[in-house]
Amino acid sequence: MRTTTTEAEVIRIRGLIQAADNQAALTAAEALRRRVPENRDVLYMLAVSQRGLRRPAAALDTLAKLEAFHPAYSRLFQERGHCHAALGSPMAALRAYLQAVNINPALPASWNALAILYRAAGRAAEAETAARHVAKLRTLAPAIVTATSMFSDGETHEAERVIRAYLRTSPTDVEAMRLLARIGIRLEILDDAEFLLESVLAFSPDYHLARHEYVHVLLQRHRNAKALEEARTLLRAEPANRDYRAIYATSCLALADYDEAIGTYRDLIADAPNAADLHLSIGHALKTLGRQQDAIDAYRNAAAVAPSFGDAYWSLANLKTYRFTDDEISRMRAQEASPATSLADRYHLCFALGKALEDRSDYAASFAFYERGNALKKQETSYRADSTERNEHLQKAVFTPAFLAGRQNSGCPRPDPIFIVGLPRAGSTLIEQILASHSQVEGTMELADISRLVLRLQGRDYDEQAPAYPGNLTGITPEQLQGFGEKYLTDTEIYRSGKPFFIDKNPNNFRHLGLIHLILPNARIIDARREPVACCFSNFKQLFAAGQEFTYSLTDVARYYRSYVRLMAHWDSVLPGKILRVQHEDLVADLGANVRRILDFCALPFEPQCLEFYKTARSVRTASSEQVRRPIYTEGLDQWRNFAPWLEPLRQALERE
Repeated sequence: MRTTTTEAEVIRIRGLIQAADNQAALTAAEALRRRVPENRDVLYMLAVSQRGLRRPAAALDTLAKLEAFHPAYSRLFQERGHCHAALGSPMAALRAYLQAVNINPALPASWNALAILYRAAGRAAEAETAARHVAKLRTLAPAIVTATSMFSDGETHEAERVIRAYLRTSPTDVEAMRLLARIGIRLEILDDAEFLLESVLAFSPDYHLARHEYVHVLLQRHRNAKALEEARTLLRAEPANRDYRAIYATSCLALADYDEAIGTYRDLIADAPNAADLHLSIGHALKTLGRQQDAIDAYRNAAAVAPSFGDAYWSLANLKTYRFTDDEISRMRAQEASPATSLADRYHLCFALGKALEDRSDYAASFAFYERGNALKKQETSYRADSTERNEHLQKAVFTPAFLAGRQNSGCPRPDPIFIVGLPRAGSTLIEQILASHSQVEGTMELADISRLVLRLQGRDYDEQAPAYPGNLTGITPEQLQGFGEKYLTDTEIYRSGKPFFIDKNPNNFRHLGLIHLILPNARIIDARREPVACCFSNFKQLFAAGQEFTYSLTDVARYYRSYVRLMAHWDSVLPGKILRVQHEDLVADLGANVRRILDFCALPFEPQCLEFYKTARSVRTASSEQVRRPIYTEGLDQWRNFAPWLEPLRQALERE
């Protein structure tokens, strides 16, 4: 990998600091900062050199700027601790070191400092805990400590390179295998993570922390029965362990054993009534079951025990049908304005306030909170519109009529899946609920199996500028394509109960319809489409639990929508008749005709319960779960017009080419 000019200069400045030439390091860092003012490493080294020159107050100012751009960087808090220690402020130093190790447990200097500060404060037990961490780090190979630190600070690929090099010489080091598994989890290479954690447990069967992570991986891979078995193993070892009881409840939930899951959560709450996250988990389970009032009570309990817990308020707002009281809005405003409120709680509160004020027709204030919430959330994302558009161009370049014609008889011929694609908030949940009301169709969820196949095709050495996929599909054999299709069907079997068809409602699959056609040529594909401004603004108002990072900027969501429309036009061209487009506004205006059109496309006989989809009892996990439990209504179609004075930039961005 080629080193850039900035990276080379960072390496040089780091060498100056290690040589204690702080003045030269400071001069060089200040010059480099003028070129890259938000660069994490430059700001950090600037602060380190300032402290080295005995200017800790200036270093603290630099660290405040660093935190504004990179709030989760552990070493900025460690350096802040060093600065406060130099200024003779032991309690401020202690708080900073604690923040550092909470982000990154592989910081020996912070643990050492904490042990000293706790002893000086007469807090012997905490000093001993810090000393144990120091001792533990000393037992680990330096490469593991270095890679763990990199991993904790988000340098995932760098950590992977370090730990893989170490494992080539020490292939049975369980800590190294466990770290590589954690890296695999972050990169969503879950089959490798599963294998690595199985290997760790083969060498060290009593390594409960590794088994706990193994259960998480099994749940992510939807191996829910195995996850429950492993969770029970943890409980046999430590029946009172709250983390193990919680993961057991989650495993039960994954297998639709709602009574056991909710009962376990309630038992945990009985021992810790102020555990807001447990109240939230109960609320989510009850919401999935359609027990709305019970879910509301659980979410309110979460907010009552943790008044700044933004997720509790957002969960109420995300029901879409809940209306906040005056008192709740006042409390949310106060918590959002408090300097003590964390970034995550703040943006959750902003989105909840946006919805609360929208429901009261205070559109100016509502938009201000939506805008603020998106800006705060965007600080945590790494979305790059260029990457999305690069994928669009590569898909078009690879999936030509000639390429597809040469692979007409590839893939697994079974017609089981019905893919519903598009943008989020475009009406896909309504289409899913209609189809899942049919006796021959299984409703599942937004499955990640195609995304995981794409990650595997991209490979571990992913180069964003020159990705291997989809270009490498030209070298994939028909046998491999059939194998991919069969594996998809095998891995998704866990969601099915014997019905001949099932739904995969992951909207992002629109980017990979060529791949889906190659591996499952007889699958049905439905494109859920919605009026552009309405769709984009609905995404802007939605705080997603994970993914969909393009939604936190009106400019980004408009670019993404335009890319989606262009790519769908390409699929229509090279796969004629393969995709059914369902316009949300048309579906709402004439439900009967469009339900028959959808069923005809899927080769399903008409069944009247599809028109009364809101009566179908099933778990629904998306943001529209409560809306699809009501008959069709039209009042939501033009809600965006209430915000028209603030949406002209969005409209203009959508019209750009």
